[in-house]
Amino acid sequence: MDNIKDLVAIILCILTAYFVANAATVEGAVLYGVPAILLCAAVSFIVHWIVAIPSLVTSSEKYFDFTGMIATLLLVATSIFALLGQGMQVSMRSTIVAIFVSIWTLRLGTFLYIRIVKSGEDKRFREIKKSLPKFLMTWTLSALWVFLTTANAVTIIVLNQHAALDLFFIAGFSLWVLGFAFEALADKQKKSFSEIPENKDKFITLGLWSISRHPNYFGEIVLWTGIAIISLPLLSGWQFLTLVSPVFVYLLLTKISGLPFLEEKAEKKWGNDKEYLEYKNNTPILIPYFGKK
Repeated sequence: MDNIKDLVAIILCILTAYFVANAATVEGAVLYGVPAILLCAAVSFIVHWIVAIPSLVTSSEKYFDFTGMIATLLLVATSIFALLGQGMQVSMRSTIVAIFVSIWTLRLGTFLYIRIVKSGEDKRFREIKKSLPKFLMTWTLSALWVFLTTANAVTIIVLNQHAALDLFFIAGFSLWVLGFAFEALADKQKKSFSEIPENKDKFITLGLWSISRHPNYFGEIVLWTGIAIISLPLLSGWQFLTLVSPVFVYLLLTKISGLPFLEEKAEKKWGNDKEYLEYKNNTPILIPYFGKK
């Protein structure tokens, strides 16, 4: 029964990507006769499945996050090539968004890859790897994650709007920079903290971690919200469906694989620690300084 559920999940991932890609299609933007955004979705799945084959054989998750980075870079490249292939000049707006996505994925992908090389494993996969269909479903879900996360940005690039940069762009640009800085600094602070031998098995309460229990996730949600704001005056009709990108990131990080997993892990490890309970009760789970949970 579980195997059937995993196979159904794989099919649903493909159909979801196909539906969003068709909704976002930009008229005239094609590459090799295929609508550019639909081709981006296909690239994400193909790249993940290619790397998944040896990973399934060796039961290794070592290249999981690295594959997400490569797929994201190829999606950006595909959207740019779709414009260049038609002899178009890539607009300033499209160029900046492409750079934003590339910088984000290069930093995060490299950071996660180095982390798994040092630790030797990603604990999230301990049970998943025991089931071939479930492991394949996880790779397919990652392909969907890459496409849905970048769908809004890819649509901006392919729309290739040459109009003057407006207030939406300035606001979105500012939010992206804020979110990226927040995420990168939070990751750097935690990495530095964990590299100190005396901090082994301790939880971090320094820097940005003193105002949010998950400041890196907050930063990621903010930066994708910034991209969405940039897109608002450009989208039309069904293209507004690509605003699912920041919503998807938020739901994934707060309801599925992010906060629930980490909060449960922290509770098991430090649930009886008075200092941790005090930190938990006085530090917001996500948004700095706002509310308690």
